[in-house]
Amino acid sequence: MNTVLRELKVDDAPLMLEWMHDEEVQKGFQKKMLDMTIDNATSFCESSKIPEELTEGVSVHFAIADSNDEYQGTISLKDISLNNKSAEYAISLRRASWGKGLAKAASKELLDKAFNEYGLHRVYLTVLADNERAIHLYEKCGFKKEGQLRKHIYKDGKYVDWCLYGILAEEFEM
Repeated sequence: MNTVLRELKVDDAPLMLEWMHDEEVQKGFQKKMLDMTIDNATSFCESSKIPEELTEGVSVHFAIADSNDEYQGTISLKDISLNNKSAEYAISLRRASWGKGLAKAASKELLDKAFNEYGLHRVYLTVLADNERAIHLYEKCGFKKEGQLRKHIYKDGKYVDWCLYGILAEEFEM
């Protein structure tokens, strides 16, 4: 399945709400989004215009669309630091899109933008240590584990480790 990164559209909001309300998808998140409304998703889409020029602290959010331009998920570079040339990576996909290679393709495309278009030096992420599916994706995309905070997040009645992963421009391979 081909994937395209494009600007989020208001029409994407109902499908965005699908993953926000999917308890299986939410298992991998620190912050639950089950209480998000269609108005919340619509507002997010409206406010996520891709900037013509990056500014300090800006976040860039893209829709992951299939070959029919149907929204499959969101992928982001958050809190871009122009001084440090770094940004935080985030991705979320509708469960119907899992296992089709979309996440890897979209991640590679986003990292290519980060390093070759935006001139970043480093992209990093944090992930719950028990989110094996996500960790497998990140490692396939070239992210390397940089650290782990033991029993850092209280989730579903227990403490879970919180891991830090990163990738440098010189490590990235399309």
